[in-house]
Amino acid sequence: MPKMKTRRAAAKRFNATGTGEFKRFKAYKSHILEKKSPKRKRNLRKAAIAADADYKRIKKMLPYA
Repeated sequence: MPKMKTRRAAAKRFNATGTGEFKRFKAYKSHILEKKSPKRKRNLRKAAIAADADYKRIKKMLPYA
């Protein structure tokens, strides 16, 4: 059986944690930053855990994660 292909777009956006969850980065941090408060921008820097509802889809896109 041939090797399964990884979706490269998903591989750039998600990382698997040790417990099998997926880490993701938060949106809204790329432009129009002047009107956003420093607190809001600081919190956008931190990684978040992908939602449980998306787990099956992400797992399918990243078969080796």
